[in-house]
Parts: sequence; structure tokens; C-alpha cells
Amino acid sequence: MAILNITYQGVSVDYSRDLDENLSDADIRRIAIEVIRAGEVPSLNLQEVGDRAFMYFVVDRFDTPEGGKRLYLRPKVPFGVI
Repeated sequence: MAILNITYQGVSVDYSRDLDENLSDADIRRIAIEVIRAGEVPSLNLQEVGDRAFMYFVVDRFDTPEGGKRLYLRPKVPFGVI
């Protein structure tokens, strides 16, 4: 299981539920849109987020020092703004 961090419009927030670490990048992008629309991501209450909002975003995957997994959905550019 992994923790997903979503960076969108300059805001970086952890999604509170664990996700399968083996999900494809496309699945992670789709899930991010769904959980944001559902209001499940604090500080990202954007019910009108578009279907292609994360189309050009990168998914980074890291191991934590504690032995866990982290997934980062972020823009390809610095500072979280396209």
C-alpha cells in the first residue's frame, strides 16, 4: 500500500487513504480526479476539476525510510503550476 500526494495549482496534499502501489500512472491520475471531485482531499475542494486535469502530470514513486511507499502526482514543472 502507498500514500498518494497530489500537487495541483500550487497546493500539495496527501490523500488520506492508502492506494495499491502497483497502480498504473493512468489509474492514479483517474483516482486523483475522482477523489478531488468527491471532496476527499483536504484543501483541494474542486468539484469542477476537468477530466484532463492531470494529463501531463508525472507520477513519482518512492520508498520511505520506514519501509512504506509514497506516490507523488505532480506537474512536470516546478512549484506545482503549469
